[in-house]
Amino acid sequence: MELRQLRYFVTLAEELHFGRAAAREHIVQSALSQQIQRLERELGVRLLDRSTHHVDLTPAGAAFLVEARQILDHVGRAGQAARNAATSAPTLRVGIIDAGYDTMPLILRELQRTDPSITIHQVEAGTPEQYRQLADGRLDIAIGHASQAPAAVTSKLVRLDPLGVLVPDEHRFAELDGVPVAALSDELLLLGEESQTPELNQFVITLCRSAGFAPTVYEGTVQSSRAAADLVLQHRCVSCVPSSFRTSNRPGTTWRPLTEPATHYPWSLLWHQDNPSSHIAAVIDSARHLAERLGWLEPISPATAPASGRETPNVTGSGNAPV
Repeated sequence: MELRQLRYFVTLAEELHFGRAAAREHIVQSALSQQIQRLERELGVRLLDRSTHHVDLTPAGAAFLVEARQILDHVGRAGQAARNAATSAPTLRVGIIDAGYDTMPLILRELQRTDPSITIHQVEAGTPEQYRQLADGRLDIAIGHASQAPAAVTSKLVRLDPLGVLVPDEHRFAELDGVPVAALSDELLLLGEESQTPELNQFVITLCRSAGFAPTVYEGTVQSSRAAADLVLQHRCVSCVPSSFRTSNRPGTTWRPLTEPATHYPWSLLWHQDNPSSHIAAVIDSARHLAERLGWLEPISPATAPASGRETPNVTGSGNAPV
């Protein structure tokens, strides 16, 4: 199977007309027909229904079209990545889960303070998607909970983040210095979209069960912190989030730390062990300096932590050493 055969097939599937498809590919119609027939023989399936007056995709052809487009897209990205690497300034491709959390933005700000020549591209993606992009080289480094990291992904703990609950300013929890975990049993609890934040969802559910109850989960899900805050503001639910969530950007909401037990969410830098980027060490070094300066790994009480976050290492299952 050749890439040109995939390209010819995709063009024909879009045009559903041999003459127009051949014109788009700048080849004669007979050559296009021969390449499609050869592709079908190699696959052992019929991709097209042909007649004198029309061309249609078979079910096998429709399924093949999805994969063929993805292959061509990957090839195109690979070529562009090679061209960019040959002609552009040093770049760093960074994965962030949600722009509403401040850990990675603060690390990157520290990095650019020490090395302003680095061009940084931030990609917002859930942790499972970050793992995929680390594996295929689309990301150099990312951030998340390392509990489900693949074997090829290396992690380094950078922040232990007090976990709390986000509520409307008028909520009864807003008047408390800390909220016992057991008090969540009377609330509708919002979880994130499972494809985006499976680790945080599991972390919260496990915490509730350790306090002796199964949480009552709000039926809807969200894919961003902004959408979560909107639901909280509407008094539809409450949301468990680490203190690094930027509550200052969500007027009308209040963050209160969870207590009994006090709990901390571990943030780790994540990178593929075979990534040759020289900038990964620079990111880790920036995170280490920042953690030391801001006390991200110091044992302080989450009840005294501000919403923008000072951290404590009272956490289990982080699975990696601190910076």
